[in-house]
Amino acid sequence: MAILEEIIKYIPFNEQEERDKELLIKSIRENEDIFVRENRIAHMTASAWVVNKDRTKALMVYHNIYHSWSWLGGHADGDEDLLAVAIREVQEESGLQKVTPVSRDIFSLEVLTVDGHVKKGAYVSSHLHLNVTYLLEADEEEMLTMKPDENSGVAWFSLEKAIESSTEEWFKEHIYHKLNQKLLLL
Repeated sequence: MAILEEIIKYIPFNEQEERDKELLIKSIRENEDIFVRENRIAHMTASAWVVNKDRTKALMVYHNIYHSWSWLGGHADGDEDLLAVAIREVQEESGLQKVTPVSRDIFSLEVLTVDGHVKKGAYVSSHLHLNVTYLLEADEEEMLTMKPDENSGVAWFSLEKAIESSTEEWFKEHIYHKLNQKLLLL
C-alpha cells in the first residue's frame, strides 16, 4: 500500500507528529476498513493547507458543523490516494479548479478528534480522523464558491489571520501554527 509506505518514510516535525505517525501506521496495518466511514471509531482523511503562489495567504472555509474557519479536506471514502482526495476536497469545498501540489510528499500528519454531531439529519458518533495533510497551491484570483451543505464561507487570509480566524483553539495551537511554521522552512 503506497500511502502506508509514504507515512512510514515521513519524518515527523515534532512530538505530536511522531506520536500520531505511530497511531496512523498501527491503524492502517490493523484495520482493513480504515479508509471508509463504516469504521466508526477512526478513518482516514486528507486535508490541505492551500496557499497562494507567494505563500503569504492560506485558503480557509467556514465549516458549518464546527462553526469555525478551517482548512479544507475530507474523508478518503475508500480512496487510498490521499493526495487526490485532498485535491478533490479542495475543489469541491472552494470551487477552485486549478489546485496543484507544492510537493507530492506528505506535509503533515495528525490524529484529530471529532465530536459527535448531526450530518444530513443523522447522528454521527464521536470518532477519530487519521489525517494526512498536503501543501497545495492555488491562484488567489480564481473565483471561489461555497459548498452550502458543508460551508458558509470561503476566503483567503494572511497566514497569521488564518490562525486567528479559527475558533478551534487546539487546531490553532497545534495544527495551523505548525503548518505555517513548516511553510516558512521551505
